[in-house]
Amino acid sequence: MKRRWFLTSLASAFAAPTWLGSARSADLPRTAVVPGGVARVDLGLSPKAPKARVNGERVLVIREGSGWTAIVGIPLDAKPGAKLRVVAELPGGVTQAFEIDVAPKQYATQHLKVPPGKVDLSKQDLARYERERAHLDSVLRIFSETAPGTLSMLQPTPGERSSSFGLRRYFNDQARNPHNGMDIAAPAGTPVVAANAGRVIDAGDYFFPGQTVIVDHGQGLLTLYAHLSSIETRVGTNVAAGAPIGKVGATGRVTGPHLHFSVYLNRAAVDPGLFLPGSQSG
Repeated sequence: MKRRWFLTSLASAFAAPTWLGSARSADLPRTAVVPGGVARVDLGLSPKAPKARVNGERVLVIREGSGWTAIVGIPLDAKPGAKLRVVAELPGGVTQAFEIDVAPKQYATQHLKVPPGKVDLSKQDLARYERERAHLDSVLRIFSETAPGTLSMLQPTPGERSSSFGLRRYFNDQARNPHNGMDIAAPAGTPVVAANAGRVIDAGDYFFPGQTVIVDHGQGLLTLYAHLSSIETRVGTNVAAGAPIGKVGATGRVTGPHLHFSVYLNRAAVDPGLFLPGSQSG
């Protein structure tokens, strides 16, 4: 059975409390059915939580009211007009397919100047980058079965939020991948806290993101905090929302101190502004 799901935007602001049993709209991210956005798919009624996948990746599923809803991250490289197919596995071996129609979104471009060695890598740095990329890719594949208590997030450090998510970036006039996070301007040494409760699944010093922490919040919802001057947590630590995990810095490939904050759903980097109170997407 195939059904087309038409999605609507949420206009409500977020609250911080967790839900017990059934999600409230205030606990959910705003929807934006665009590259780098978030879609909600109504999976219908079922005595147990369905398992849902998109592009082979497990998707976060929560109870909403008397039914189940899939919260789907749309990859930044998704083509406008494309149809993402979500397949839900229901109890009893029944499967049901849904389609998400990806709408267009125009992201801005940005030109940055950085040290040449951060763009044209030496053989040694390139080998390091490839090792780190493989490691981080494996971390971002982690999917724990327990659903988050809430999808609403705290801003991880005080400061002005940029609208840099999705920017098509040029480093020293060379095109690179779109920016997959939000930059928050803050002085070096400003405390950084976990945006939501979860478990620290990675902490290390990497070539491009510098000192970095990754937190697993459940069912493929991950947050990443990069360019830290120091890391104040350890892998395996359970952290509460608002718990200190590091300090703002300028490590890795940066032009000055700030926090790079990324949110991932089903391995897709999505706009963090959709999860924060009072922030617009993009």
